Amino acid sequence: MAGIMMTPSRFGSSLSGSQAQQYNANAPSMADTLPSVDFGFNDLRERMAQFTVRFDEFIERGRKRVLEERNAFRMSVAEIEETQRNREQQIVNLESKSTQHADSIAKEAAETEEMHAAISTLTAQKEDHVTRRDNLKTEITDLQTSIKQRREAQSAYQRSLDAQARHNIPELRFWEHCLGLRIEGTGVEDCLRFVFLCVDERDSARECWFELRMGGREYEVGGTSPKLERENVDEAVEKLGETRDLGGFLKGMRSLFVQGLKG
Repeated sequence: MAGIMMTPSRFGSSLSGSQAQQYNANAPSMADTLPSVDFGFNDLRERMAQFTVRFDEFIERGRKRVLEERNAFRMSVAEIEETQRNREQQIVNLESKSTQHADSIAKEAAETEEMHAAISTLTAQKEDHVTRRDNLKTEITDLQTSIKQRREAQSAYQRSLDAQARHNIPELRFWEHCLGLRIEGTGVEDCLRFVFLCVDERDSARECWFELRMGGREYEVGGTSPKLERENVDEAVEKLGETRDLGGFLKGMRSLFVQGLKG
């Protein structure tokens, strides 16, 4: 190996053709002259096979891990999406509840304002009622005082009328006889009807009458038959109030009837 290897091309120029052929036939092949080298192909093949197995296992584990991680990622994404949907639904529900709560607060505020307004109105009405009650109490007290005074005055007037009546009864009896007078009740309290007979010379049976109301402070003539001039009647009543002369009043009314029938 250290010396220069001789090849046929190197001897071509120095050897003849026959000599060259003989040399080539007897010379060893180049493969026989190469040293034998053990490359360890079996060990290499075994190691490569083991490496292939381990590599396949590594790839398989990697693939499984990738699949697991992808599945886990998908599950995580699905959970996150589900959580997001739940959160969004919760947000929608909370927004709806918030809106309802705001509406309820607004409604309660409006109702509270209405209640305050109603309370203010009722308070004003109560104050007005209290004022009216006090005024009514004052008016009632005044009315009671006035009624008491009127009752006292009425009692005094009634006593005066009773005394006058006791004085007038004998006189009425006289005038009944002299004037052809008849006294009747009218069905109304403190009201008498005075009926005159023999007033009309043409018809002695004809009756003339007038109603005298004695319940008030002053005498008052109501209806008359036949109808008399109101001015003349009022004048006679006014004179009766001044003089309290019932006999003169009856005589005056009879004279009015006689004049009315003649007119």
